[in-house]
Amino acid sequence: MNQETNINLIDTQLKAYNNKDIDSFLKCWDKNAKIYLHPRTLIADGIDQIKERHIIRFQEPDLFAKLISRQVFGGKIVDHELVTRNFPEGKANIDVLAIYEIEKQLIVNAWFLIGEPKF
Repeated sequence: MNQETNINLIDTQLKAYNNKDIDSFLKCWDKNAKIYLHPRTLIADGIDQIKERHIIRFQEPDLFAKLISRQVFGGKIVDHELVTRNFPEGKANIDVLAIYEIEKQLIVNAWFLIGEPKF
């Protein structure tokens, strides 16, 4: 497992997220990838659900994830991000801890710890 390759994958995924580029974003994920709210709440199972979820998310005009810090633990990368989102109540910032598990140069699992929105 090449640490630099894994970091580049997560960088590519984050740039695609911020550019709202669904095709580039999905290329970073395994077709059977799963996304969880930490620790075990499954919120997307497979690339089709990941796509559906993010097509909706990418419609938010102020969507942006700012990388605060990054740690590498073997096949996992842990990002602390400050994410700007749009809610019915208005624009808010949210602290997010993202844990990405990588195999064969694709994200196979991701867990998210999400803070309270700050409006």
